Amino acid sequence: MKTIDGIKCLIVDDIPQNLVALEALLQRDGVQFLKAHSAREALELLLQHNDIALALLDVQMPEMNGFDLAALIRGSERTRHIPLIFMTAGTHEQNWQFQGYESGAVDFLYKPIDPDMLTAKVNIFFELHRRKQELAQQLQERTEALRVNEMFMAVLSHDLRNPLQSIKATASLLKRQTDASKNQELAERVLGTSQRMARMVEDLLDITRIRQAGGLRLSLAAMDLAPLCEAAVEDARHCSVERVLHYQAQGDTQGRWDGERLAQVVSNIMGNALKHGAADAPISVTLDGSQPAEVVLAIQNGGTIPSSLLPDLFKPFRGGERQPGQSEGLGLGLYIAQQIARAHGGSIQVQSAEGLTRFEIRLPRQPLAQNQQTVL
Repeated sequence: MKTIDGIKCLIVDDIPQNLVALEALLQRDGVQFLKAHSAREALELLLQHNDIALALLDVQMPEMNGFDLAALIRGSERTRHIPLIFMTAGTHEQNWQFQGYESGAVDFLYKPIDPDMLTAKVNIFFELHRRKQELAQQLQERTEALRVNEMFMAVLSHDLRNPLQSIKATASLLKRQTDASKNQELAERVLGTSQRMARMVEDLLDITRIRQAGGLRLSLAAMDLAPLCEAAVEDARHCSVERVLHYQAQGDTQGRWDGERLAQVVSNIMGNALKHGAADAPISVTLDGSQPAEVVLAIQNGGTIPSSLLPDLFKPFRGGERQPGQSEGLGLGLYIAQQIARAHGGSIQVQSAEGLTRFEIRLPRQPLAQNQQTVL
C-alpha cells in the first residue's frame, strides 16, 4: 500500500533572510521547504521534485521576476497545478495585482506580511493537498481491490475449472476402465491434479487472509533454517534431475520463525527459479547466518527478468505474466512469499541484470510480535 508523502512547499526569494524567516514561520511536522534564491534555482527544484503543494514567489527578482517564473510554471503540464502566492515589497500597484492573478496566482500579498494571515492561508493549501493525496491513495487502493476481485472471478471461472474438469474426466475413465493395470496411472493423475487444485485454493485463502486481516498469522517457534533449506533443495533435485543446484550454509542459522510458512517461501522462490531460470545455468542457494541480528537466504539463477516486469513482480495476479486458464499457477507465489517475509519483520529483494537473477530474503532472528502473529 502506498504511503502518503510529506507536504512540499517552494519558497522563492532573492533575499536569504526572507527565505529563513518564511521557513521559520511556516515550519511544522511533515512539511519540506524547497528554498530558491532565484527563478533559475526554482526551476531546477521543480525538475527534481514532484507533487509540490504550494509555491510562494517573490515578485521583484533579478534576471527573471516572479511573473515570468509563474508563466513558466503554468506552461508545464507537470507544474501547472501548483497554487501560486505572490509576495512583493513594492508599492500597492493595481496593475501588479492584475498581472499576478493573470499569471495564475491564488493570492497577492504585500510585505510586510501579516504572519497570522499568511499562516492561515498556507495551512489551507497544505490541508487541501493532504486531502488530495488521501483521495489519490484511496482511488489506488480501490482500483487494486477491483483488479484483484476481477482476477478472483477469472480464477473461479477458468483456473479452478480446468483441474476440476480433468478430475471429472479421469474419474469417468476409471469408472469405465476394465484394465486394472491402468487404474494406478489414472489414480495418480487424479491425485496430482487434486493436489495442484488444493495449492491453488490455499493460495486464494492466503490472499483472503492478507486482505481481510492485514497480514498472515504466524506460529513462531525456535528452529534451524538450514535443514529446511537443505530439504527444499533436495526436493528440487528430485523433481528436476537435469538441473544443477548448489547449496551452502554458513554461520548460525537458528532463529524464531514459522517453519511451515518459511518452507512455503523457499518453495515458491525455488519453483520460480526452476520455472523461469535459464535451464543451462546452475541454481545457487546460500544461507548466511554470520550476522548477529538476521539470517540471509539468497537464491540465484541464470536468466534476466525483463525490466518492465520488475516493478510489478511481487503484485498478486501479475498482469502480462499469466492468463486465465494457464495451469502453472495463479501468479501468487512471489506475492505470498513477500507477505510471509514481511510478517516476520523481514524483506525480499530481487536483482536481475547481466544474465543473473538473485532473490535475497532477510529474516530477523527474533521477529516482533504483531497483531497478525500468534507467537508460541
